[in-house]
Amino acid sequence: MKLPTVALVGRPNVGKSTVFNRLVGKRVSIIEDTPGVTRDRIYGDVYYKNFKFHLIDTGGIDVSKDIFNDEIRIQSQIAIDESDIVVFIVDGKDELNANDYEIRDILKKSGKEVIVAVNKIDNKNRDEYVYNFYELGFENVIGISGEHNLGITELLDNITKNFKPITEENSDDSVIKFSIIGRPNVGKSSLTNAILNEEKAIVSNIPGTTRDAVDTPFKYDGMNFVAIDTAGIRKSGKIYENIEKYSVLRSMKAIERSDVCVLVINAEEGIIEHDKHIASYALESGKAMVIVVNKWDTVKDKNDIASFTKLVRAEFKFLSYVPIVFLSALTKKRIHTLMPEIIKVYENSKKEMKTSILNDVIRDAVLLNEPPSYKGKRLKIYFVNQSGIKPPKFTFSVNSKGLVHFSYERYLENKIRENFDLEGTPIILQFKNKNE
Repeated sequence: MKLPTVALVGRPNVGKSTVFNRLVGKRVSIIEDTPGVTRDRIYGDVYYKNFKFHLIDTGGIDVSKDIFNDEIRIQSQIAIDESDIVVFIVDGKDELNANDYEIRDILKKSGKEVIVAVNKIDNKNRDEYVYNFYELGFENVIGISGEHNLGITELLDNITKNFKPITEENSDDSVIKFSIIGRPNVGKSSLTNAILNEEKAIVSNIPGTTRDAVDTPFKYDGMNFVAIDTAGIRKSGKIYENIEKYSVLRSMKAIERSDVCVLVINAEEGIIEHDKHIASYALESGKAMVIVVNKWDTVKDKNDIASFTKLVRAEFKFLSYVPIVFLSALTKKRIHTLMPEIIKVYENSKKEMKTSILNDVIRDAVLLNEPPSYKGKRLKIYFVNQSGIKPPKFTFSVNSKGLVHFSYERYLENKIRENFDLEGTPIILQFKNKNE
């Protein structure tokens, strides 16, 4: 199911980031403490009741002639174009100004559904100020305080009122969907074409499906696949292609529909922070992954895979379990090594472990290295079972989940990986008190 997208727009200093963090909540920091990931987050997923949607935080729109402000306006326009609903945030403690009216005009032209969120309304005496903002010409105006969590429920109710609730859809295991993700100009489209042109791949002759389409069904070695190319032709013009924020949004939408994410890195340029940003969204979504180092034909010493592997491992410490493939989409050198890896990590993502063997592994791990004690108390693990797949999820029955230290959780994950082949897939460890 395609998730709706909501954009937050407004002039500088109206509290967009505070509202963003309030809506996204704790989930925003799932991997913030993971080595190798640092970022100025502008995208997140919001979970509310039975709904889920993508949320985009944009830079403050300013009508001054500064070049940087022009770029922010372009980025905000992209966010508006891609969104289903726009939340226009204004400052409830301030008068409307030229920037607010500029944004109003942009939103009126867009034809998108707009909710005006009057922020910083943190006491009842300021409620009367909300009415002043109907002057902007939008019907839906809500008073909120991102900082004090006031009016947020009403805002979420309004955002999601026409959304379809999330259902546990039965995924078709007969078709493996994989997305080609990465920043602009790393060779995503070339890689997609190279895969589809491989001898073992037969592209489906379905009306409306062409090689340059976003989704392409094909058969490989008798198996059914859909390749999702995030560098497709949905938007034209270099301005969209070259803005990193837009490439992240494309990737997020593709990740959502994938079983496997193929992260493409440009061997010519090396690894940059934006590569990590995109990879981290795939990780948060619980998707199996393969890292592809593309344009390997441009590297002087093509036999020096070991050194580049070491570099990738150092930069992507949070993806130490993900296989790395070196190839050239242009020359098709080593292209044959990719599809087997996609199949392997997909199979691992839906692997199921026997409960008895799993408990033996954890029991041995605890005997080898006891959990550290905290204030005279020590974590006790009574039982563990696999409670989900895609990705594999393991639920531990313990005496007190508050005693689970991050480092010990990582130790248990490593022990599970040592004993079961889970290459390419993240795994989730969940702890529940025995009496819950």
